[in-house]
Amino acid sequence: MNWRAWRRQWLTEPLYRMAREAMPSLSLTEQQAIEAGDVWWDAQLFSGRPDWHAMLEVPPVALSEEEQAFIDGPVAQLCHMLNDWQITWHDADLPEPVWSFIRQQGFFGMIIPKEYGGLGFSAYAHSEVVRQISVRSVTAAVTVMVPNSLGPGELLMQFGTQEQRDYWLPRLARGQEIPCFGLTSPEAGSDAASMTDTGVVCRREVDGVETLGILLNWRKRYITLSPVATVLGLAFKLFDPDGLLGTEKEPGISVALVPVNTPGVVTGRRHLPAMQAFQNGPTEGHDVFVPLDALIGGVGQAGQGWQMLMSALAAGRGISLPSLSAAACTFTAHTTGAYARVRTQFGIPVGKFEGVQERLGHLAANAYLVEAARRFTCAGLDQGYKPSVVSAIMKLHATERMRASVNDAMDIHAGKAVIDGPSNYLGGLYRAVPVAITVEGANILTRSLIVFGQGAIRAHPYLMQEIVAVGNSDQTAGEDAFDAVIWKHLAHSIKNALRAIGTAWTGGAFTRVPKAAAAAAPYYRRLNRYAAAFALIAEATLLTLGGSLKRKEMLSARLGDILAELFLVSAVLKRWHDEGKHESDLPLVRLCAMQSFATIEKRMDEILLNFPSSALSWTLRAMLLPIGFRSEPPADKVIAACANILLEPSDTRSRLVGEVWEGHDSPSVEQLERAFELVVEVQPLLDRIKHAGLKDWRVAHEKGAITDEQARKLEAAEQAQAQVIEVDDFAPEELIRSSMRSTTN
Repeated sequence: MNWRAWRRQWLTEPLYRMAREAMPSLSLTEQQAIEAGDVWWDAQLFSGRPDWHAMLEVPPVALSEEEQAFIDGPVAQLCHMLNDWQITWHDADLPEPVWSFIRQQGFFGMIIPKEYGGLGFSAYAHSEVVRQISVRSVTAAVTVMVPNSLGPGELLMQFGTQEQRDYWLPRLARGQEIPCFGLTSPEAGSDAASMTDTGVVCRREVDGVETLGILLNWRKRYITLSPVATVLGLAFKLFDPDGLLGTEKEPGISVALVPVNTPGVVTGRRHLPAMQAFQNGPTEGHDVFVPLDALIGGVGQAGQGWQMLMSALAAGRGISLPSLSAAACTFTAHTTGAYARVRTQFGIPVGKFEGVQERLGHLAANAYLVEAARRFTCAGLDQGYKPSVVSAIMKLHATERMRASVNDAMDIHAGKAVIDGPSNYLGGLYRAVPVAITVEGANILTRSLIVFGQGAIRAHPYLMQEIVAVGNSDQTAGEDAFDAVIWKHLAHSIKNALRAIGTAWTGGAFTRVPKAAAAAAPYYRRLNRYAAAFALIAEATLLTLGGSLKRKEMLSARLGDILAELFLVSAVLKRWHDEGKHESDLPLVRLCAMQSFATIEKRMDEILLNFPSSALSWTLRAMLLPIGFRSEPPADKVIAACANILLEPSDTRSRLVGEVWEGHDSPSVEQLERAFELVVEVQPLLDRIKHAGLKDWRVAHEKGAITDEQARKLEAAEQAQAQVIEVDDFAPEELIRSSMRSTTN
């Protein structure tokens, strides 16, 4: 008997029937979301055997001369124009000269190709612009990022007709049109399938001519730039009850461009998001009639709106908020390290206390890791990938680390950061945290459902093919396709299981690492171990739970955390390699890696503790988490080494925190940097005075132990320290005027 025929009858067919029952059934919106974007390094991690040579060969991100000139010119000019205190507490908006400058200089057209009048920037340049602006004003950063992220520009470039591109893109690029995008409905929230906004295909008389178009009714909220927008990108459910477009009477979610001056469009009053001043508000439409050519992509894209949105988000979500988060992590490390060096308690810098050093070490590690992940993601985007899972990881984990960094910075600054005013350089970032956590996919939802849920199907070498096979309405064709892939999957799983066991029981000591790994080789070996373990535990979870995994959100979230940590440590190793493998940066690499490894093992432990099959749980625990080969938490001396990087000037400190603020003056930050320089400069003098047994520098000066010039330097340092720890105060009438101004805008 033919082997293939025997296998098909006695093995494949029973497995196929079992798979049809166990495989998750996907709704149309779920399927469209999963199919959006593509895979990249996440697929390597899901394979259980990542190709490190391929990672290191990805070209490092770099700005072109034109992009660098834009950063040095218009971006620096814009930063000089921004007064965040004035914007947030007095004007509740960007000043009109800033709006004009943003439009005139093409900030709204960074992603639009040059042939349409845009800047045609790379993903990295786009990210750099957002990063530079973010530390000066979150309001300005959000205003710039939204049109270049999820908005009409990205959708038009990917899906628009040529006529739509020719008309709209030049207008968007030169700021003649200000766009916003209406997705979130009050009733539906993140559940787009439940949106109540509708569009009905019908005929209406327009200027005496019968016109085929769409009658729209919508109610949206939380729409950034809506109060000032001139054109609205609108997501809605399309209905064609009379079959005017074809046989499909409910094509589904679609996207259209609607000028806000169209009769029936109502722009609501402003929302005030988390004490931020960027323009945000509701929009409504009542019997708004638009012609069919308002559909982005034309009639051919009717009903494809959710897939279009997910595809656009796959790129934008990996740039906008991760760039703001990287800026926040770097800036908080920069300022907090300087402040902890300048501020003294009990006669020593507060940064020398171990309790403070613990927070400083984490600040340094977060700054290094999030910036590494930002660069690595931009490198993938600039290679042409639209990695939806990686973008979800970046949005989720960059913003969460931003939250941790801002909170640590606030704790160390204490009263300096609690009292608000023009000199509080942390207040704006602190208020920005809830916005970053919530928008572009709330973090709870992203962690629980998207990272692993989408990653397992898209990034797994075979699972997507199997789901398509079992979902085939033609059973014979489905069995053929299933037979072609299931045995490859089983062979892959067996190899991964053997690799996972071997690497777990040897600590990955004998796995291959790239020749360029150098001192980072141990971390590559550990990643090899955990990648294999992740692949095995993911397979076991999918096999055990099947379609019910969608309802096991806590398990899915933990699996997603492991995938995310694998990606983030990969980015750290990539950064260390690309920057020249400096030995002085190794404490940062070690702390980032050890923190991630501890998280990975903790999540594996939690997964197995809650596994539905106790027998399989104990088997996997014995295979993957053997005693004697467990991850150790970072040693105190490693944390202290990372903290000390922030406390003393060095090339390592400059690589870590020296770029995000350069050239963009702010009186309070300039004051802090000046004090930091002076304190470091006079420290040897203070040490000499202390060793001489003298009480302070004034006594030393009186006794002739130091010169007049040295005394002047010490006095300047002391005055600079006093200025840094000062906080703002206000007359009562000033606060009343500010309050009245804010509520009337």
